[in-house]
Amino acid sequence: MDVLVVGGGGREHAIIMKLSQSPKIGKLYCTPGNGGISRFAECFDIKATDIDGVVELAKKLSVDMVVVAPDDPLVLGMVDVLNANGIKTFGPNKAAAEIEGSKVFSKQLMKKYKIPTAEYEVFSDAKEAIEYIKRKNSYPAVIKADGLALGKGVVIAKDFDEAQSAVNSIMEDKIFGASGNRIVIEEFLTGPEVSVLSFCDGKTVVPMVSSMDHKRALDNDEGLNTGGMGTIAPNPYYTEEIAKECMEKIFLPTVAAMNSDGRPFKGCLYFGLMITPNGPKVIEYNCRFGDPETQVVLPLLKTDLLEIFEAVYEERLSEIKIEWKDESAACVVMASGGYPQKYSTGFEISGLDEKGQVDGAFVYHAGTKFSQGKFLTSGGRVLGVTSTGKSLEKALESAYKALGAIAFEGMHYRKDIGQRALKECK
Repeated sequence: MDVLVVGGGGREHAIIMKLSQSPKIGKLYCTPGNGGISRFAECFDIKATDIDGVVELAKKLSVDMVVVAPDDPLVLGMVDVLNANGIKTFGPNKAAAEIEGSKVFSKQLMKKYKIPTAEYEVFSDAKEAIEYIKRKNSYPAVIKADGLALGKGVVIAKDFDEAQSAVNSIMEDKIFGASGNRIVIEEFLTGPEVSVLSFCDGKTVVPMVSSMDHKRALDNDEGLNTGGMGTIAPNPYYTEEIAKECMEKIFLPTVAAMNSDGRPFKGCLYFGLMITPNGPKVIEYNCRFGDPETQVVLPLLKTDLLEIFEAVYEERLSEIKIEWKDESAACVVMASGGYPQKYSTGFEISGLDEKGQVDGAFVYHAGTKFSQGKFLTSGGRVLGVTSTGKSLEKALESAYKALGAIAFEGMHYRKDIGQRALKECK
């Protein structure tokens, strides 16, 4: 089978490297791809959000399947247009993708179907939102832009001034554009966070190995929120008991809720969870593979990914057995100096081989380009250096050792990825 993957980050690189292991794979294509992806798949210069361009490319290449990986094209309805043109896909249609495309929709869905989540209110007027915050006088306050915001649309305000500033930035200054026309203000939940990606064919839901993201830019969970500075899998806080409770109270009810709403979900449904003192609750849903969670989850997958994608499309997920390695995985993100704020690009990356790899790890490229035989930085999150091992300790040791061989100007990375999880393991 010839497959086209839409997207150009570390997540797409992880998907492509896993697909390349399938005995059923023919040619691999990616658009727009990046420097590292270009060493494993033929890349094209068509934006991930260019629906017409992607459909035209899929037809021209006569591909057997298109994997739509990022949130933007899914929310815009790329899958609907591809299907209308008779092209097989992996990813939810526009109606189902709204579970991530609108925080307001997802919160109302959870309320309607009694799926555990934080208490919340929705606002479309900044003054009313600020008055509500003043009245509640409860901090930290969680303020979320309704729409997509590159994983940065959530502010945890520790006092009134921060909360007021967040509301004004999102609703008045439009730092996230139309995504900030409405906001959700919700109660602050405490407890360990868990990411659970799941394969879903509209009827059956199969959770993948759990993982733990590290969102803050700096060590000790300090600094600004980012798209993710590293991940580990499995997450030690996600016990068998918790997994059972999540299946009964969250996963199955979510799939049923989407069906009842006339939006059957087919693709990868991501559950962002908080294990609170009152049990697991949903922080957020994503309509696609998480980034950088995918970079630690897929290396642990034993089953053929292409077979899973086909089973999801054909709604026969219940017929296949999905198996995982009994190991741990760790990913450390190497970012550009200044990320997640202003940063420079175009710096040469040293220490990588001609495939953009390094011994002892998988190097997933996120913000790179390949030019005149060299890998250059081209984004905020540049590389995700991932290793697997018999234990989390070994996986982390191996990832950090591999990372030590790589360098580029201004690079920064967290030195404490997985440390909290290691303490829990002990």
